[in-house]
Amino acid sequence: MASSGITTVDQKNKKVVEVFDTEEELAVSLAKYTADLSDKFAKERGSFTVVVSGGSLIKSLRKLVEAPYVDSIDWSKWHVFWVDERVVPKDHPDSNYKLAFDGFLSKVPIPPGNVHAINDALSAEGAADDYETCLKHLVHTGVIEKSSVSGFPKFDLMLVGMGPDGHVASLFPGHPLLEENQKWVTHITDSPKPPPGRITFTFPVINSSSYIALVVCGAGKASVVQTALGKSQNSDVFPVQMVSPEGELKWFLDRDAASKL
Repeated sequence: MASSGITTVDQKNKKVVEVFDTEEELAVSLAKYTADLSDKFAKERGSFTVVVSGGSLIKSLRKLVEAPYVDSIDWSKWHVFWVDERVVPKDHPDSNYKLAFDGFLSKVPIPPGNVHAINDALSAEGAADDYETCLKHLVHTGVIEKSSVSGFPKFDLMLVGMGPDGHVASLFPGHPLLEENQKWVTHITDSPKPPPGRITFTFPVINSSSYIALVVCGAGKASVVQTALGKSQNSDVFPVQMVSPEGELKWFLDRDAASKL
């Protein structure tokens, strides 16, 4: 059983794994990690591009809306994006935008024009194309960096969770979109999890990031964590194992998620 404060570092793959006794301790550490990177990129670049996912991740960001961070972070520098989104209205219970707005964005003074949501009036395909056009504009204006290695957009920080099946964003096990390597944003109309219509960043965009925080909690995800990080006889390759950024990958695990390591 892993215990709190255990950190393993894989220098070759720029991968850090940190295990916390509780999700509360994880949330405290995640807030400091995010605030430190906000400070770094705001000073270096004049903007901080943050990508979030849906699911339980937003709950784990709750410490950012409390002291000291709510007052110390320069929120005016933040630009917020979604690694994937369900093509539903923004007030729909399935909307990742609504989840982030209710739990996080409504509580911090990020300029509304810096919150980059999809156009939910379009089809899944139309919304994906429109979102990619939005990203290209922001790369052109220098808000988003461009990777000198891949030519894809290079986000400062991606804060993403993982599903119990090992999916990240809306990139599901065995799905052809795992192989997409031209588009920045693509769409899916046959998501194995409802709702079926979604947009998602592709792996080349995810893996061009400067920093990725992979936040995983709960015993229900322990087997996938074991396959991805530990000694497992499972020969399946989960989408989460394809996350390999140009910069640093840090896993934030609670004790339950790490219980099989």
